[in-house]
Amino acid sequence: MLVYLNGDYLPLEEARIPVLDRGFLFGDGVYEVIPAYGGRPFRLREHLQRLENSLRAIRMEPPLTQEQWAAVFRRLVEEHGGVDQQIYLQVTRGAYHKRLHAIPAKTRPTLFAMSNPLPPRDPELVARGLSVVVREDIRWQRCDIKAITLLANILAQQEARDAGADEALLVRDGEVTEGTASNFFMVKEGRILTPPKSNHLLPGITRDLVLELAREAGLPSAEMVVTPSDLATAEEIWITSSTKEVMPVTRLDGQAVGDGRPGPMWRRMDALYQACKARLRRQAGDECRG
Repeated sequence: MLVYLNGDYLPLEEARIPVLDRGFLFGDGVYEVIPAYGGRPFRLREHLQRLENSLRAIRMEPPLTQEQWAAVFRRLVEEHGGVDQQIYLQVTRGAYHKRLHAIPAKTRPTLFAMSNPLPPRDPELVARGLSVVVREDIRWQRCDIKAITLLANILAQQEARDAGADEALLVRDGEVTEGTASNFFMVKEGRILTPPKSNHLLPGITRDLVLELAREAGLPSAEMVVTPSDLATAEEIWITSSTKEVMPVTRLDGQAVGDGRPGPMWRRMDALYQACKARLRRQAGDECRG
């Protein structure tokens, strides 16, 4: 597999970084995951804007322009033909000559990108729906930065797996924020609801698209604080991400959500999302214009 590393394209097995890279030592870096449908990166501008926001939040300037990143992705995506793919990119602060907690005055950032085939959703899993558990959010205060420091997310995800669930929804100060690797929505009294953006959750690109699609379709939606008791009485729960798309949740802490099957509002939203992807494959650009 061909990857991009610091301006070069080379086989994955030949890619190397210094052991003093601050991403390796400290998790000092950020990343993005971008789906590509029919060879076209999806919502590329929004993903790269979020990357730039994350970089500036950790006191780094974007090392490439959006046009330069787009050229890198085109080269990587072409390696796999027209199949659906997931592009991964990572930027760290680079290597310094010694281990130092303070940010060095000058380092050369490490840029890495690769693209892998994106497996189609498992139709049986979609029909069955996901199981989630609620867990305390033990992460730091800047979850709006898409940082590579994901140990707390990993531990919460493993707690979910140990409990026989697919994902954990995280609670901080009595508010449900997001999943370990997803945003979440709930449906209550016929309205699609999701927590408002804050430094406690990632501003998801798929999350924003779901809200756009809901508005365009005239589906009632709103951003509002969600508590665990709200979750317990939800008619539907969904999780969203760039690779999961919009997935229904049918069990919460071992109990059925609604009637225990993917709900009608999810079916409507999933149809809108799939239609959006189909339009992308038929047209230039990375949007879902009708």
